[in-house]
Amino acid sequence: MRIALGSDQATELTAALQSDLRARGHDLLLLGALAPGEDDAWPAVGRRVAESVASNECVYGVVCCWSGTGVSIAANKVPGARAALCGDSETASLAREWNDANVLALSLRATPATEVKAILDAWFATTPTSDPKYRAMIAQT
Repeated sequence: MRIALGSDQATELTAALQSDLRARGHDLLLLGALAPGEDDAWPAVGRRVAESVASNECVYGVVCCWSGTGVSIAANKVPGARAALCGDSETASLAREWNDANVLALSLRATPATEVKAILDAWFATTPTSDPKYRAMIAQT
């Protein structure tokens, strides 16, 4: 599947993300500091990744900035994008299940590269709930 990966900096974490996602067989759309000539400001990165997901150019997005907060705020301004800042695998799983998140936001400062596999395992293994109560709440976003 095609996944948008964007960051305002290229770091050990973004290298680990690229390696893991490619090892899973995903095609990557690299954005921001990960692609030459791209705007690497965090608002542009968050917006561009979210737009690629909302338009169905990509199935999921992964966005990174120092705290992870800025890119998640920018991504969530795009209709159809549901970005969740996840610092661990349990939060990633819950974001997919309860919020039908389609953009994973990560902190370059706080996310150890050694946690990438566990976070992505949880993200890809979890499907959104079919519970009508949660589906109704998701529809409000």
